[in-house]
Amino acid sequence: MAKLSIQDLKKIKENAAKGISLRQEQGRIKVTVHMGTCGIAAGAREVMSTLVEEIAQADRQDIQVVASSCMGMCSSEPNVTVQVEAEEPIIYQKMTANKMRQVFKRHILLGEVQTDFALAKM
Repeated sequence: MAKLSIQDLKKIKENAAKGISLRQEQGRIKVTVHMGTCGIAAGAREVMSTLVEEIAQADRQDIQVVASSCMGMCSSEPNVTVQVEAEEPIIYQKMTANKMRQVFKRHILLGEVQTDFALAKM
């Protein structure tokens, strides 16, 4: 097993702190990945990982990511709810990593709702 240096440990600490801040900060945009058992079985973990990667690449600090339970629509999982400040939340259904990238780049960053994937407007 390779030894970790002080620099390695600092890097691990910084990455962990970024991940925690994504979940705790109040942002202008809130993205909820519904991760009930049905969502996880349908691929919600991959969707969540993709979302976190996209946020890190975009270096956005105003986006809050939250994991929640099933919203009772198991047949449309994985579901993702995007809430942009002062706008009605949009629920996206049957999300995949590719759909999540598109929703992130088009809806979250540019404000263009992706109606092809939308289940409902609340």
